[in-house]
Amino acid sequence: MHQLAKILRKNMTDAERVLWQRLRNRQLGGFIFRRQKPIGPYIVDFVCLEKKIIIEVDGGQHALNTSADTIRGDYLNKKGYKILRFWNHDVLRDTDSVLEWIHKDLNEKAPSP
Repeated sequence: MHQLAKILRKNMTDAERVLWQRLRNRQLGGFIFRRQKPIGPYIVDFVCLEKKIIIEVDGGQHALNTSADTIRGDYLNKKGYKILRFWNHDVLRDTDSVLEWIHKDLNEKAPSP
């Protein structure tokens, strides 16, 4: 799983790359994010472990595979994670609004125990 995560980090989509440039190095509210992080049997695009918030950047394939996303989401929710999903085109066209949404959720979520 860790080897696959490493490959995914090297081959991020354009939208993931744009978002990562704004999330890395505590740029968003001082929060630490990890990219392409294994959690159980899944690899999530980005995660703030402190707040247990996962950020997924989805392309068109996710519109076709909703049952797999539901199973994955249920697993991660049961582990205490909140998932924020954004479409690739939203990240690329309106990055600032996406970041505002993420920042709002980071500040509303109660600290993890």
